[in-house]
Amino acid sequence: MIECQTLPIDQIYVPIKRRRALKSDLINEIAESILEIGQQTPIVVRRDGERFVLLDGLHRLEACKALGEKHIIATLASAQVERARALPSYEAEIDLLRQKTSRLREARLAKEAPERPASPVSAATENQKTVFREGSRRVREAPRSRVATLAEWLADRKRDGSPI
Repeated sequence: MIECQTLPIDQIYVPIKRRRALKSDLINEIAESILEIGQQTPIVVRRDGERFVLLDGLHRLEACKALGEKHIIATLASAQVERARALPSYEAEIDLLRQKTSRLREARLAKEAPERPASPVSAATENQKTVFREGSRRVREAPRSRVATLAEWLADRKRDGSPI
């Protein structure tokens, strides 16, 4: 459950990783805005024993500290909300895209399965032409490349003696 309340700033712990992302220009802009119209958007924290851990709103918190404020408006989030915020929205979209790609790949493979030869040996012999010479001796030609145009295909069919 999410609820807004006023919390003492000195009870809010800022993780070290979040502190590295501080931008002093942004803090100054937010501080000016807070002076003019007040804090419009609450920060997001979670309870950790006696203190609160900052989840979102580092620059708003630092702006309030710079202005000498003792309290700040905060939203108290549960652990479930924190887990949902842990995954950026683009990662969720990427996961959906991966799932869709996987389904498309499976559908394509299922469609191509009947068209594929049964074994690798038959695939190799499918591309080879067998020529019979005098006697019962068989000679195999090198595999032919696939025909690029209709005219080439028709020429191959005539050469093989197959009906067109």
